[in-house]
Amino acid sequence: MRLALAASVALLAWPAASASTQPNPQKANRAVLEQQVRERAATLTRERLGLNDAQMQQLQRVNTRFGPQLSAVTTQERTSRRQLRQELMAAQPNQARVSTLLDASIRLQKQRIGLIEAEQKELAAFLTPVQRARYLALQAQFRSRADQLSRQNPGGRGRGMRRPPPGGDSVR
Repeated sequence: MRLALAASVALLAWPAASASTQPNPQKANRAVLEQQVRERAATLTRERLGLNDAQMQQLQRVNTRFGPQLSAVTTQERTSRRQLRQELMAAQPNQARVSTLLDASIRLQKQRIGLIEAEQKELAAFLTPVQRARYLALQAQFRSRADQLSRQNPGGRGRGMRRPPPGGDSVR
């Protein structure tokens, strides 16, 4: 549910499939809802950042480029943390496995930071520092809301997915 919401809440990189291509009504309704959430997120992003059409298009391109990469790293980080937690809960944790998982966790954090730095560099080409700061805050709000909804429905579909950014195509 976390990523379904994240994807729905942060949005625009993942175009929603049309209802006519959906195999069942439930998926068709989901596609419609996700499209509505994407549109609302884009509107909020445009309004809160004061973006013009050209900036919105550029933001969508940046999100399309970085969203999938950041999503993959986030998923890997989550998996690594879960595996580490499981190993530490074992009666006799495997020292070598814990070491490997710690190393992987640090490597993934560095990778995520590198991606964020590259993304910020691209955003700086067309957003002011104030707009970039507001965009980061907006992304955090979307993430927080998605996390809340995920906790309310922990068995929901889309767990472990990364949400696409508002007004763009992949929010973190």
